[in-house]
Amino acid sequence: MPPLPRCIARRIALVTLLASPPTALAEPWPAPLDASLARAGIPRGAVAVLVQDVEATPPVLAQRTQEPMNPASVMKLVTSFAALDRLGPAFAWKTRFVSRGDIRQHTLQGDLHVVGGGDPRLSRERLWLALRDLRAQGVRRIDGDVVADRSLFRLPPHDPGLFDQRPLRPYNAGADALTVDYGAIRLRVQPTPTGAGVSSEPLPVGLAIDNRLRRSPAAGCGDPTAQLVASRTETPAGVRLVLEGALPQGCTEAFDWNLAPLPPDRLFEGMFRAIWKELGGEIGGRFREGKAPPDARLLVETVSPTLPEVLRDMNKWSNNVIARGLLATLGAQAEPDEDSVVAGARAAQRSLASNGVPTVGLVIENGAGLSRSERVTAATLGQMLQSAWRSRTMPELIASLPVAGVDGTARKRLAGSPAAGSAHVKTGTLDGVRSLAGYVLANSGRRYVVVLLVNHPNAGAAREVQDALLEWVAGL
Repeated sequence: MPPLPRCIARRIALVTLLASPPTALAEPWPAPLDASLARAGIPRGAVAVLVQDVEATPPVLAQRTQEPMNPASVMKLVTSFAALDRLGPAFAWKTRFVSRGDIRQHTLQGDLHVVGGGDPRLSRERLWLALRDLRAQGVRRIDGDVVADRSLFRLPPHDPGLFDQRPLRPYNAGADALTVDYGAIRLRVQPTPTGAGVSSEPLPVGLAIDNRLRRSPAAGCGDPTAQLVASRTETPAGVRLVLEGALPQGCTEAFDWNLAPLPPDRLFEGMFRAIWKELGGEIGGRFREGKAPPDARLLVETVSPTLPEVLRDMNKWSNNVIARGLLATLGAQAEPDEDSVVAGARAAQRSLASNGVPTVGLVIENGAGLSRSERVTAATLGQMLQSAWRSRTMPELIASLPVAGVDGTARKRLAGSPAAGSAHVKTGTLDGVRSLAGYVLANSGRRYVVVLLVNHPNAGAAREVQDALLEWVAGL
């Protein structure tokens, strides 16, 4: 039989390549990865892994890439990709203070409406500046009510204790169109010979601290908050935050303890009242919720940092509250009349699909990864990261990721390794889940997409597995 023409032979070879399963294209399983899995007691069957040159189609390493798995906080990459794609790198959130009333004799004649824009970075400092601007316009007294407009988001009731029965942990705070300080308060704890002093500036009105902290004879310190317990009780005057536990004698330096004892609406009201009082302001009416009238005039506006800076906060430190709010923002922008979280998940799906990224098996519950139901495949994450690499917002996404051995949640990874500083990766951790995804710059000068998903009871021991994969890729 005569040889096939060269052009036909090339087409046959290309079809054969594209039809081959990913594992047929991959190099042998790296020995360091196998050894670390064995030490952790994790079988290959519990692992999905993908290593692929950002400029090439055939993967260097592929295993179970089509299996939907729980990604933990790596799901924040999906939320980030969709946000940059749908909202754009110049997007920012606005919180507006509006009113129909006139200002006469240092009094706002009527209600003050605070229109929430879903700003996930609204802080007590920016709230202080906004209220200071209101005072600068001559307002000392608000004669009417302060009306909080949360209508931007349509959200189901949020139970902060549902995920792990730790409702006061800041990561369990829910999304809200008008919240402050990520839905949490920061307590400053100063150890004393017999216990500790506790303060919060400002302490939200309606919150009282019952400090029962004491000292223990134990040496060392470690994480001082690990020895402490917080609980809340409702009282006629508001919420009492009870602090208990014993600080080891080795704990001598002041430290911060972040808690979320108030739902977003009560936290915002408490902070508003505390700051307004500090500024010498008065409120004649009450706090309530309602939609701002369309003809109200703008008095003050505070604008968040742009989306890329917010993504840095979210991904560098794995902030779940920002991720929840970002998904709700996507939903509110895309489908204003629908459940903002559900609509946000649909918007993220559409974003991936429109960029040629497969969404088979993708399940988005809150966009943060703090979920037992969220699922994604290594193939989806890998193709999404390749698509992001080719996009106009590639620099913004990569800059938001922790750098192994340098900053964020990865600052202690690969310490002392030649690979330190070469990996921009998002990690994720839940009981039974360890995950990692991002980019690694290899010694060869090539950059690789890396995805590693581990779902197994021994996943907590998989940190060494992650480091072994990163070092192996960095050595390519």
